[in-house]
Formats: sequence, C-alpha cells, structure tokens
Amino acid sequence: MSSSAFCDHCPTPLLECRDLARRADVGRVFVKVEGERPLGSFKSLGGMLAGQRALARAAEQTDRTSDNTSLRLICASDGNHGLAVAAAAQRADVPASIYLPASVSRTRADRIEALGGEIRRIAGTYDDAVAAAAAAVARGEGLLIADTSPDPDDAVVKDVMAGYGVLCAELVEQFGAHEATRPTHLFVQAGVGGLAAAMAEGLQAVLQPPGAIMVVEPENAACVAAALAAGRPVQISGDLHTSAHMLSCGLASAPALRTLQRSHAQSVTVDEQALNAAVAIMLASGGPHTTPSGAAGLAGLLRIAADMPLRARYRLGADSVILLIATEGSVSEAT
Repeated sequence: MSSSAFCDHCPTPLLECRDLARRADVGRVFVKVEGERPLGSFKSLGGMLAGQRALARAAEQTDRTSDNTSLRLICASDGNHGLAVAAAAQRADVPASIYLPASVSRTRADRIEALGGEIRRIAGTYDDAVAAAAAAVARGEGLLIADTSPDPDDAVVKDVMAGYGVLCAELVEQFGAHEATRPTHLFVQAGVGGLAAAMAEGLQAVLQPPGAIMVVEPENAACVAAALAAGRPVQISGDLHTSAHMLSCGLASAPALRTLQRSHAQSVTVDEQALNAAVAIMLASGGPHTTPSGAAGLAGLLRIAADMPLRARYRLGADSVILLIATEGSVSEAT
C-alpha cells in the first residue's frame, strides 16, 4: 500500500526566496513550506502512515475484523509526531497515549488532546519519554509507533521515513527536469535524523553536483553529529535545552543513521542566537512564518555562507542552488 494513500493533502508549496540567495551569496534558494501540511508539519506524513500500517499488521496477526477496542497507539514525542500518531488513532477509532517530556508546551499538548490523544508527561528529556513509551509497550499496553530506534531494521521507523518520502516525491515533481533549478545543497534539520535520511534517499534523482546533504542541529542537541562522528548512535550528555524544541533529541535513530552514512551526509551545528535569528530572517526574506525548529536549515546555511573556509569545504558558491525545508508552521510555545 502506498504512503500517499494515507495523506489527505495537496503538495505543499516550494518557494524561491531571492533575498535569501542574496544574503547567502548563492545562486538560488528554495524553501519547501511544510507548515501548510495537515496538522502543520511534515510529521503528519510519517506518524499517520506508520500508525495505520501498525494497526493493519496487528489486525492480521490477531485475525480480528472490526473490533479495535484492544488496541492503543503509543509514542514519545516533542509534539509533532505525537500529534500525527493521535490523528492516526482517531481515524482508526482506537486510543492513543503520547509520552511528552515536561518541556513540551501546553499549546502542543492541547493540540494532541484535541485529537483524542492521552498525554503522559515525563519528568526528563525526549529520550526519557522514548524510554517510558517503550516500557509501556513492553508491559503490553499497546503498539509502539516510534520515529527512532536502536534497531537499523525497525519496521515502524522505516514506515515513518516512508511517509516522509511523500515530501520527496513532491519535490522531485516540483523541480522537474530543469537542471538549472535542481539543488546542489540540501540543508535539512535533524532531531533523531529521520527526515534528513528520507530526504537524502528520496532526492537522489534531483540533486546535482556536489549533491551535499547538510544535516543541521542545535549545538545543545547534536545527536546526529555525534553519531556520524562515532559511526553509531551515541547518547549525548546535557539537558538538550534548545529553542528548536522539535530537535531536542539526545540519541540518533539507527535506521536514519545508516542512510545518512550511505549518503555521505555532513554535519552543521548552530547556536541559539542563530536559530532564533533565522526565524525573523526567513519571514523578512519572503519565506514562511515558522519556528526555530522550522528555520534551523536556514541557520545552518547562513553559518556556512558567512565562513569562507567552510564555503570552500562544502563547495558553496555563487552558482549553488539551495533547498531548505521549513518543517513546521508558527506554533506558540507558551507553557
């Protein structure tokens, strides 16, 4: 069954932002506007598909027909993945339990509850919420719809990433066969790395040389950078605090890492000042209204663009074509 079967949407816009190109001294900059996706972010693609596929597998295994009362979807989230899983559960008329770290805003939690999701707050980080959700599933409380896993062959995580492939298919069509507009560099933000991996794999048909995959993370939560350096997922220390709340993750996903390694992805880390500045720069330059999480790719581009040795290392020049993903719309983070 194709992932597009679960996505009630039209393709999101791909904007060209000439002011951003001038600011970064590159040829062209394109921004994919994921805030116009149902539920307000790209996460609706992955959580919805993975949740429905997991329910279908469970129904086959138990030989059930229409009785869904014994099933529950469970996940950990910083907000957006949980919202998508709650939507999948609502569509299938089953309950959902969403484990959120204490730092997740009331606004994001309210959105999940509005879709029928039960919020379970965890005193700790996103990684603590991941552990709590896994423990609940181990107790037999439901089906785990995780977007990260230590198992590189995890079927559910692969389903999540397959859902993100819808975004890639849209981009392949939007860039078309016009070589002059095909991107030379992708600057894509990462929490656990799932989106970055899906993009690296799904955009091979449109990337032109040097075909650079630049994975952008907050300095305080650079788990993909640590994994790329070590060659395996490694738990990073600290409280993971960052204004890019959707990227506050301490352990990279093994399925994502394997794809990023195969794609020779490079790491870029950015500080809090750059993350917050990128939100205003994006909007002032004709891009969408987003959050520090959504503008992190732009923050990474501007960091490389301002440093001549880094420009040379990553072959960023006046003829480069940049692709950014504004991963979510503006969301209030009030607690």
